[in-house]
Amino acid sequence: MRLRILGRIIRLAVLASALFVAVGLHAQPMADAKSAFTAGRYLDAAGRAEAVGTSAGFALAARSLAIYGYYVAPEADRAGLFERAMRLGEEAVRADPDNADAYFQSAHAMGRYAQGIGTMKALREGLGGKTRAMMDAALAIDPDMVEARVALAAWHADVVAKAGRLAARAIYGATRQEAIDQFERAMELAPHYNVALLEYARRLPALDRKAGRERALELLSKAVELPVHDVYDGFIHQRIVAELAAIHRE
Repeated sequence: MRLRILGRIIRLAVLASALFVAVGLHAQPMADAKSAFTAGRYLDAAGRAEAVGTSAGFALAARSLAIYGYYVAPEADRAGLFERAMRLGEEAVRADPDNADAYFQSAHAMGRYAQGIGTMKALREGLGGKTRAMMDAALAIDPDMVEARVALAAWHADVVAKAGRLAARAIYGATRQEAIDQFERAMELAPHYNVALLEYARRLPALDRKAGRERALELLSKAVELPVHDVYDGFIHQRIVAELAAIHRE
């Protein structure tokens, strides 16, 4: 009896040791990938993160490529980058079906690809439903994932804007009110999240024709004062400045 218990303890110790070693082996490569991302070396970050071979690594690689493709890459290269990002997002989900960020980064890549081909074409090809399913999956795992809330809010708003309220609701299940509710929930979760402030402000004039412009100006004025922590924040800051300038020109 004692020998069996001792044997179990030894096996558990060996498994724990192996897990500790595996985590340690992945820690430095992931740290290097994150450093490359922060510095704006997105292709380097993607390569390093993918090489880690974990769900978190694939998710970071997908994010890096999606951001590089949208903000930096020549237009001719964007579709290929987004397609690769989508494949990495799928790998992230397969590697760990309980990783909320894996689903979100998959949705993020699909969304960027859809923007490239046009919202209506993307909807006709079924990408709208797939993107929505990935965002829903992320939120089912982590209801407080503010990035997914913002993305889902933008999805509702954009589908309504392109398809019209009746078709958006009947065909795609997208509504103006759900866009507002999701944006407001994101603001509650992270009132100083620059992406939430920007994306809500961009859509407010269409979502609220009476007070949307004034609220958008309020949100952008708040967003433009936020600190810039990395290269990606810099891209967002530039967009915020541009949106503010556009509102003041109206």
